Amino acid sequence: MNKIKYIAAVLIAIAGFGLQQADAFTSDLNVGNTAISGFTGPYGTVTITLVNSTTATVTFTSNTVNGNIYLFGDGGSVALNVNATTFSVSNITGSNAGTGFTPGPWTQVAAGNEDGFGDFNLRISSFDGFTHSSDTISFTLTNISGTWASDADVLAFNADGFDAAAHIFVTTSPANASNSALATGFAAEPAGGVPTPDGGTTVMLLGAALGALGMARRFLMG
Repeated sequence: MNKIKYIAAVLIAIAGFGLQQADAFTSDLNVGNTAISGFTGPYGTVTITLVNSTTATVTFTSNTVNGNIYLFGDGGSVALNVNATTFSVSNITGSNAGTGFTPGPWTQVAAGNEDGFGDFNLRISSFDGFTHSSDTISFTLTNISGTWASDADVLAFNADGFDAAAHIFVTTSPANASNSALATGFAAEPAGGVPTPDGGTTVMLLGAALGALGMARRFLMG
């Protein structure tokens, strides 16, 4: 029976680890500057998923509202205010499901201002303008100076009260590179994000752990 107790502890720990990894933190880019404020937001979503205490994956996803899609592009395509003194960015990728676009390439640029929303210590720019815009931009973020306790701990509000922003091209949906942008501006997230459901992953992991425990018990007592 003591062996079963040890096995149970290990399996429950595995399930608990799965719970930690399955969570995510989302922020809506729901405030537009004057250039795009006439179009209904949210303009996009930022999802932060902590891989471990020093590494997170970040994905910006565009939104479609009232027949318009909001694409990320040009200077300051996406930006974060990272809760770390020093950090690195790698594996920058993106895509655009619209017609005729050539997304990117993307480059990390110096910290700076996203028009109307203050300074951000992480900014990624895309080559050129509308025809190189993206509907998703993803990258890996690594904390060099410390650790993050949770997904929500990865970001911090800047001096103006924003933690994420993006350079937005407004165009009709579905996006077509031969159409011009209806407007270009910036959007940001001022109110903090929320944990997202894990889609049943944790329940699945816990069920697998309990099933394995039952099998181990029958094996040891058989």
